[in-house]
Amino acid sequence: MEAFHNRLILVFCTALGMMLGASLVGSLSALLAKEPPVATMLKLAREIKIWAVAAALGGTFSLFEVLESGLFQGEIKAMIKQICYVISAITGTQFGYYLLLILIGDKV
Repeated sequence: MEAFHNRLILVFCTALGMMLGASLVGSLSALLAKEPPVATMLKLAREIKIWAVAAALGGTFSLFEVLESGLFQGEIKAMIKQICYVISAITGTQFGYYLLLILIGDKV
């Protein structure tokens, strides 16, 4: 069971790091291109959410394989674990998005 908790934390932090890293580095590129960095940061953060979730999960095909085996072969425990990983990744991206909003001073 310990590995399950470790993987949940890893997925959460990976998604969080991708959100923060991509948005902050992208805003630096906006500075170089003489565009508004805050608007670019928020735009990137909104657009990268789904990609951060997919990357944090390690790709989507293994996820679909486990969900398929859970539904059609009765491996409910594996399916529940994968759903928990997806929720962890989504939570990480949303937390990163809220951190960016706090960083720029928008109301959450």
